[in-house]
Amino acid sequence: MTMGEQVDEGSAGASDRSDPVVLGLGVGGVLAVVLWGVLARDSLAGVGASGLAWVIGTFGWFFVVAVNAFLVLAVVLALSRFGRIRLGRDDDEPEFTTLAWIAMMFSAGMGIGLVFFAVAEPIQHYATPPPATGVAPQTGAAASAAMQYTLFHWTLHPWAIYAVVAVALAYSTFRRGRQNRLSAAFRPLLGDHADGAAGRVIDLMAIFATVFGTATSLGLGALQVAAGLDLVAGVPDSTVVELVVIGALTLAFVISAFSGLHRGIKWLSTTNVVLAVVLMIFVFVVGPTIYTLEVLPASIGDYLSNLVFMSTRTGAFSEPTWLGHWTIFYWAWWISWAPFVGTFIARISRGRTVRQFLIGVLLVPSGASTVWFAIMGGSALRVQATGLRDLVSDAAVGSEQALFGLLEALPLAALTSVVAMVLVALYFVTSADSASLVLGSLASRGALRPHRMLVVSWGILIGAVAAVLLLAGGLDALQQATIMIALPFVVVMLGLAAGLVKDMAKDPLLAAPTRTRRHGLAEAVRAARSYREEDPPPVRRYLRRRPR
Repeated sequence: MTMGEQVDEGSAGASDRSDPVVLGLGVGGVLAVVLWGVLARDSLAGVGASGLAWVIGTFGWFFVVAVNAFLVLAVVLALSRFGRIRLGRDDDEPEFTTLAWIAMMFSAGMGIGLVFFAVAEPIQHYATPPPATGVAPQTGAAASAAMQYTLFHWTLHPWAIYAVVAVALAYSTFRRGRQNRLSAAFRPLLGDHADGAAGRVIDLMAIFATVFGTATSLGLGALQVAAGLDLVAGVPDSTVVELVVIGALTLAFVISAFSGLHRGIKWLSTTNVVLAVVLMIFVFVVGPTIYTLEVLPASIGDYLSNLVFMSTRTGAFSEPTWLGHWTIFYWAWWISWAPFVGTFIARISRGRTVRQFLIGVLLVPSGASTVWFAIMGGSALRVQATGLRDLVSDAAVGSEQALFGLLEALPLAALTSVVAMVLVALYFVTSADSASLVLGSLASRGALRPHRMLVVSWGILIGAVAAVLLLAGGLDALQQATIMIALPFVVVMLGLAAGLVKDMAKDPLLAAPTRTRRHGLAEAVRAARSYREEDPPPVRRYLRRRPR
């Protein structure tokens, strides 16, 4: 059998029996936070605020360096000889079509955040430019800086974080035949310890990062849906409404989860993409079309020309508070999402080569995000600059208000606001669906299809954490929890990257000769003539791998 058929450390389709230790400690830890928030809300908020200040002040540089390392590694793997390796058997074909694969990947990887920050981030940078730029607020230079930092936070770097985790898991699971869990990918570094206490600690860290990272996104979604209900239906925005929204959307997730991966997540993910494209095209057509066409190339140029500068800013020469509120928060958010998004993308990527996978994960979502922000953010900047609506004031009231402020400045505001709320709701469901599937897998020894009741239980717990964090301090509490939980997982990701490179360096595909030696033609001809079905299997495998 070929390398992809080899099963060396357990089955990739492991049993759906749960790991009682990982499940018990994971659920117990999450419930402890939920009870803490319910019984001592002020205490939780205080610990979050002080912990956030310590993490940013002490380890902000660490986030910056680590995320840059992940981007460099992803590019090197894609362009090097490692790119030829297939994530599965040598003859495996992709399980999903390219369109469905991109839709599911995009919905899981960004989702609610794209809608929440589509207008809010460019407008807030426009009103208060990043300190490192040194430009005056609400000027053309401020608009340029706003777009380049928005693209910086939403394109190559976050997808590189996801890509490193995803390719490590896909390679370990589908190529090496190990269990579909994060700890299994550490076998090149830990050996048999990956199946013991050390492996369980890694899986637990992945569970906590997934729960709190996803809860942050769901909390943002609840804030935005509640704001939309206030503007469209006149339902006053309040904490009670936000909690009701979380409860309703969690119920929708439960229904989706019972339909399974191929029907539930796939259908909802495709619907998300269609709705997002419809909303984007509408804003492009009825909004400042020419201006957004000018914004797109200018923003890409500004972003690429300043990429190294933006990527290397730390608290040494920049304002630490601004970095903590924006760049470091984003890096921590993406890192906390990495175990769930990486595991999910790995799950749907069997049969693709490493090069196809990394190019797809890095460039396709980044390109789509660039177009999205150029249209939505560019239109918002134009509306603000022309005085058609004061979006700066909307964003000052709450980031969740900014998108609806833009839509109200355009025709058919009531209809498009409803579409935006539906889009956020569907992203809520797909995010919870994907995250719960991954949590169920992590708690079930890497099962590709964990028990549905376990998946549903994790989804309900995520909703409970989102509700508690909103009660403890709203958006600030969500950001605090994300950054604090992401810190230890950065170390896990660096180890994962090292294990991946060590593992792939030993892949038999790379050991096979890529060309006939100059003086070995006669030997090659004799080997070809000797190839018969009655040859021993190792000989047949070797000759089949030889390039034609």
